Amino acid sequence: MHIGPYQLENNLIVAPMAGITDLPFRRLCRSLGAGMAVSEMVSSDSTLCGNPKTLRRLMLEGEPAPLSVQIMGSDPKKMAAAARIHVEHGAQIIDINMGCPARKVCRVNAGSALLRDEPLVRQILESVVQAVDAPVTLKIRTGWDSEHRNGVAIARIAEQAGVQALTVHGRTRACGFSGEAEFDTVSQIKQEIRIPVIANGDIRTPERAKEVLEQTRVDGLMIGRAAQGRPWIFKEVAHYLETGEKLEPLSPHQIHAILQEHLEQIYSFYGHHQGVRIARKHIAWYSKTLPGSAAFRKEINSSTTTEQQLTFVRDFFAQQGEKGGLAA
Repeated sequence: MHIGPYQLENNLIVAPMAGITDLPFRRLCRSLGAGMAVSEMVSSDSTLCGNPKTLRRLMLEGEPAPLSVQIMGSDPKKMAAAARIHVEHGAQIIDINMGCPARKVCRVNAGSALLRDEPLVRQILESVVQAVDAPVTLKIRTGWDSEHRNGVAIARIAEQAGVQALTVHGRTRACGFSGEAEFDTVSQIKQEIRIPVIANGDIRTPERAKEVLEQTRVDGLMIGRAAQGRPWIFKEVAHYLETGEKLEPLSPHQIHAILQEHLEQIYSFYGHHQGVRIARKHIAWYSKTLPGSAAFRKEINSSTTTEQQLTFVRDFFAQQGEKGGLAA
């Protein structure tokens, strides 16, 4: 699969998730089979004012190419300026968010709220495409609500504007993350445009990944929530698509080794004080399918130092080995 001049190692992509797809998570997912990872969403306003959070998100060091950064906003000029800044800082692909359903994003007419204004969609896309030499990609939902499912129209606008790949989450903005993602609209979009189309939404297992590919004939798959605490899902899906066989579930020892690497990267990236707090949610996700995880989470949430946190994690996984517990 190609995006502009970049050939991806495979067609499995890490979804941009606010507060999740930071540099440590992206690097880990790439090492475990993802063909590309998109950064967490960055507001065009915060990019232009250069606040500390944004400066951290601009860091791309050590991440395998191609480096994709997602931007969000509703002002075409600001979006173009933000895109230029990110390219200057090393971004090789600019992804535009028109899919986020969060109220605070939609209240400022950004994210999936833009799907209600097709002329503004065109202005933003054309402005960003003209502003940078890097490929521009777009992420959308199937529409604003079930009565206004205009994903096909938006896809045509994107292609005409020069967007080089389109990701479609199989829900409307009104759906949020409830119910099951539908892929009929994604399939229609794939039939209507020639640029690569990537399907997103509820791709939790290798079997489901294959079903979505066969149903939609899309070029790639984007996986988000299913990778939380399970970044090796990309390796599982890639193996299944290639061989038709499922990999053996990871042992608690193997999960611990991956978590240990993830924690070390988090501490190094954020520093010990902030890293301990950010690590808590990741530890909870890694352990949630294992025996005794509820009590373990309480323990982790009380941890205040990296040494304490690592000791709790080591002891918990040592007990899993004794019990013979396996991840679901």
